[in-house]
Amino acid sequence: MKLSTFGTKFTTHSGILSLMDDLGNALATDDEMIMMGGGNPAHIPEVEDVFRARLQRILDSQNEFTRLVGTYDPPQGEKEFIHELAAFLNRQFGWQLSERNIALTNGSQAGFFMLFNMFAGDFDDGSHKRIQLPIAPEYIGYADAGLSENFFTASRPTIDQTGPHEFKYRVDFANLTINESTGALCASRPTNPSGNVLTDEEVSHLDSLARSHDIPLIIDGAYGTPFPNLIYTSAKPQWNSNTILCLTLSKLGLPAARTGIVIANEEITKALTGINAIMNLAPNSFGSLLALDMVRDDSIVDISNSLIRPFYKEKAEYAVQCLHRHMDNELPWQVHKPEGAMFLWLWFKDLPISSLELYERLKRRHVLVVSGHYFFPGIDDWRHKHECIRMTFTRDNATVEKGIAIIAEEVRKAYAQ
Repeated sequence: MKLSTFGTKFTTHSGILSLMDDLGNALATDDEMIMMGGGNPAHIPEVEDVFRARLQRILDSQNEFTRLVGTYDPPQGEKEFIHELAAFLNRQFGWQLSERNIALTNGSQAGFFMLFNMFAGDFDDGSHKRIQLPIAPEYIGYADAGLSENFFTASRPTIDQTGPHEFKYRVDFANLTINESTGALCASRPTNPSGNVLTDEEVSHLDSLARSHDIPLIIDGAYGTPFPNLIYTSAKPQWNSNTILCLTLSKLGLPAARTGIVIANEEITKALTGINAIMNLAPNSFGSLLALDMVRDDSIVDISNSLIRPFYKEKAEYAVQCLHRHMDNELPWQVHKPEGAMFLWLWFKDLPISSLELYERLKRRHVLVVSGHYFFPGIDDWRHKHECIRMTFTRDNATVEKGIAIIAEEVRKAYAQ
């Protein structure tokens, strides 16, 4: 089979493909695998009850059922949901949005693919622009989203010691380089994989830099405010006409609904709408209609703050306790301060094997994590990226502790070699 450049790029190995393949294959076998690698949200019964009740109301209404399964939405997305979402955000934050500031996509992954390739890659004037990640590690799904090579550049963070066996990444503004080849800045908040939350001051500084260079600042709020609000520290949401804020319903508990939300100036949302029409005809209606009532009456905030956020915060605290229980104090292990999201990011300084080898050893022990080297697009020559792994803590406590105990055993073996 002869493939185009596009076909070759998107059928070769990628970190996100490896992750999703491993998850799918593990679920398809009879082997008992401890799944600590993926980003699938936990199944919280009280939250699922809310979705189930809303779905039943849709099934009981012929009009809403037809909207759910029997009609195309506009390429911008389901109109009533967009209207209510704009009103919701205005009530919450006073942003003065209109429906023209919001476009929906079939999952945020598709949204980033469109946004990244709108602002980076090859241009008609012969120039080539890149997406600048002001801090890495960053989300594994970004790395292979570019249609051209040399698509990302990234900056190493500064590393602060915040407690015994605990550290935090911060943006190193002194070494953050933005020039004519920078098409956009992009950062997730909270950050997948590390759980780092950029401070309000860091976001403001990035916004100022983006404005001064006439490039957009893309904020990936998949785990952030206002929903599902998996933030365990102080963080104020920020948006303006130069900011592109990306949200999703996935981490609320609807990953199968594939509903991405892009909040931006009208020029950008209009462009996304055009690309949507070509790629998808229209986004799907499922997530929009399931979440419609809870956006209309603001209950999405209550669900996030009273059910979802406390669930994950408690899980994070328990997982950290397990690390301290099972990791030897003399080992040079560190966990990133868990400020948000649903992962722990572990750093084993001077690890004698690569994080990819550690991942393979753990997989043979039926524990799935993710090798840290996938999370550093734009950084090639830093040993740190081969000393880290990402683990999720969304399983039941006994399973999480069992997995952490096995991780500790394999790390001890590696240092003892």
